[in-house]
Amino acid sequence: MPETPAEEKAEHTSLGDLLGDVSRDVSTLMRQEMALAKAEIRESATLAGKGAGMLAGAGVAGHFVLLFLSVAVWLAIGSLTGLGWAALIVAVIWAIIAAVLAVAGKKNLTSVKGAPQTAETVKEIPQTLKPNGDRP
Repeated sequence: MPETPAEEKAEHTSLGDLLGDVSRDVSTLMRQEMALAKAEIRESATLAGKGAGMLAGAGVAGHFVLLFLSVAVWLAIGSLTGLGWAALIVAVIWAIIAAVLAVAGKKNLTSVKGAPQTAETVKEIPQTLKPNGDRP
């Protein structure tokens, strides 16, 4: 029966060398997992920042809605002319802008997933370290 490369290596390599290989491989795996986690977290933070910025813009636009609605009511009651309706139209435009920014910001924030690839591969590490006979 022909030997597999792993069996041949096990026969001709000392236990210390094999343990050194395992240690080096585990170190490499951990470094790669850390690099993946950093990349995923950086991407998630960027999306969260954009979403937060859009929500801040929606807050400013909402403030303008209140400002122009107040001016519209004030002018409409004070003069009963067309000036009040002009301010009301501006307030409606700001309300539309606030709604669009809020929807876009919420969409960006709900798309933040954290580090899903890292979480998945970290779950696989314990199974990888088990001997061949113990794997499911």
